[in-house]
Amino acid sequence: MYRSLAASLAFCGMLVAASPQKGTEIVWDKFGVAHVYAKSTPDLFYGYGYAQAQSHANLLLHLYGESRGRAAEYFGPANLEGDKWVWTNSVPQRSEVWLKRQTPEFRSYLEAFAKGINDYAAKHPEALSAESKRVLPVSALDPIQHVHRIVQYTYIASQRLAGAGPPVTVASLLETPEAVGSNGWAVAPGHTANGKSLLLGNPHLGWGGWQTYYEIQLTAPGISLYGASQVGFPVLRFVFSEYGGFNQTVNNLDAVDLYKIVKQGDGYLYDGKVLPFEHASHELKIRQSDGTLKSETLPVTSTIHGPIIKQQDGAPIAMRVAALDKPFLLEQYWQMATAHNFQEFEKAVSRLEVPCFNIIYADRDGHIEYLLNGTVPRRKKGDLRFWAGVVPGDTSETFWDSYLSYAELPKSIDPPSGYVQNTNDPPWNASWPTSLDPEKYAPYIAPRTISFRAERSLRMLYENPKVSYEDFIALKHSTRAEMADRILPDLVEAANKFGTPLAKQAAAVLQKWDRQAEADSRGAVLFHQWAMQFMGPALGSQAGFAVQYDLKSPLTTPRGMKDPEKAAQQLDAAATETVKLYGSLDVPWGDVMRFQFAGLDLPGNGGFGNLGIFRVITFGDAHGKTRSQTHGETWISAVEFGSPVRARVLMTYGNSSQPGSPHAKDQLPLLAKKQLRTAWLTRSEVEANMESRDRF
Repeated sequence: MYRSLAASLAFCGMLVAASPQKGTEIVWDKFGVAHVYAKSTPDLFYGYGYAQAQSHANLLLHLYGESRGRAAEYFGPANLEGDKWVWTNSVPQRSEVWLKRQTPEFRSYLEAFAKGINDYAAKHPEALSAESKRVLPVSALDPIQHVHRIVQYTYIASQRLAGAGPPVTVASLLETPEAVGSNGWAVAPGHTANGKSLLLGNPHLGWGGWQTYYEIQLTAPGISLYGASQVGFPVLRFVFSEYGGFNQTVNNLDAVDLYKIVKQGDGYLYDGKVLPFEHASHELKIRQSDGTLKSETLPVTSTIHGPIIKQQDGAPIAMRVAALDKPFLLEQYWQMATAHNFQEFEKAVSRLEVPCFNIIYADRDGHIEYLLNGTVPRRKKGDLRFWAGVVPGDTSETFWDSYLSYAELPKSIDPPSGYVQNTNDPPWNASWPTSLDPEKYAPYIAPRTISFRAERSLRMLYENPKVSYEDFIALKHSTRAEMADRILPDLVEAANKFGTPLAKQAAAVLQKWDRQAEADSRGAVLFHQWAMQFMGPALGSQAGFAVQYDLKSPLTTPRGMKDPEKAAQQLDAAATETVKLYGSLDVPWGDVMRFQFAGLDLPGNGGFGNLGIFRVITFGDAHGKTRSQTHGETWISAVEFGSPVRARVLMTYGNSSQPGSPHAKDQLPLLAKKQLRTAWLTRSEVEANMESRDRF
């Protein structure tokens, strides 16, 4: 079977990359990180594909099967809704068009990446599950298709649809209130102790599935990159070199709109005319338990806006997604990663082929940038509130077909503050004092809100004007709850004035609490229980504060209690629940919040970002008297752009998901200890810490 992969690809009319040149190799270090040394750029992509398959073959192939819209065919009926979502949105058809539009040079890189995956599968069939083998062979189309599905229809569409009755497949992605997120910092030399730029990359995603990150080093003539990206991506999304680097945080751009379609006869109204619906159908195959395949036909109806995704109050609702005419996302990422200075980086990033994500950049020359990046539709009217709803689809007044330019997007380049930061919040407080005025930008570009996590981020950078590299790392690990600093004195006072004896006892516990979410912090569990009463289970409402958030006062608002007596009652309820669940008011945080992963069970630290904790760990549903992480710290990189570059990193859950791999959980103890690893960047460091080697 595996000997015929090249022949199968050629038969299908796909290009087949050449084998890598002799001398290309992968050195694996003792944490399962691949260091690819290649003789050319295509060989580098080959090594990246091969390494990713070795570390995540089953997950990688499963994800590619989903992105093809054939997961039900490969894996069974449970995947059918996901396939329907992929075909409803024309991901396979559009991806084929995008592949044809790639430059010959970049397409050769994608072909090489796919060949690396196929060659690993051919050499190591024992490493693959029976169901993942059904996806083979892969081609250059697969990474394009996969990234298209994840970026446009998971990151962008899932956020937009989360509050608008999404399809099952999208809703299932949002398992927690903070299902996607990140922290990012860039600090200029004038704000550091030794005059060297600093960069923090710190995505917060779920611990598995499409959100899984992969760490790697890529070295070829003129190229030396270190970083991480999600499994299935052929380029790095968090990356640094000797010249500079960038990271990303999820933003909340409104890049998806929903339109109410007015039916008229067999068509629909648009500017007083009746236009015909577009109709298509797709045959989906569904694997049965006995291995046979059944078929189901999926009809898809579309308007000029996009596909009809649901009915609402008897009317069809069409969805329009931005950047479907932007096929060069992967090439742009590659150009950003390989830039040698800020001018080259800005030239790449200003293409706006990457349709979402805030971008935070730093380099060795001292430049830093925050950019609210993305393809923001150029709209004729309306603000965020208007576009957040279902808008009229019978008029061209709501139809858009172009995007704001790079010059029109909020950005902060080398600000006087000496730093930029983002924690998934709107752009206006990228630094403090702010250099961005929302009045100068489109009214639908971003809300004027902020989270306690962003305020904590701002405070730590603002209050440390000459931050050292060691302090930078220590601040990154902060578990202090900004919300507690803001409200706890008021809560204690309210409890002592209005509270029951139990509430007063709880207030005494909170008064002694260190306001952190360390494993031994006593009072953090109780405070979290109260915060869910005060701000709602998702910790998202700030309505209970007496003074609401003010854009001009991010370090002091919101504050105060609108109803102290009610807050005292909520503390009594929280105290009752805490004792009921955990036996005492001052149970240590780490006794309840646990790192439970791949058979390990360790005391947790860090916590919920909406409490203003920078070290984000979202602990999920209770398992008896404990709760385990579902989301949060994943890939961490703290980089100092000196000569040489220094970097400390961590892949919190390990760098492999393959069954039996020693690297499926070997970094979790470091997470529990709040420790980072030294990134081995030089060949001598890598060789000194080598676990194995692959030569080609």
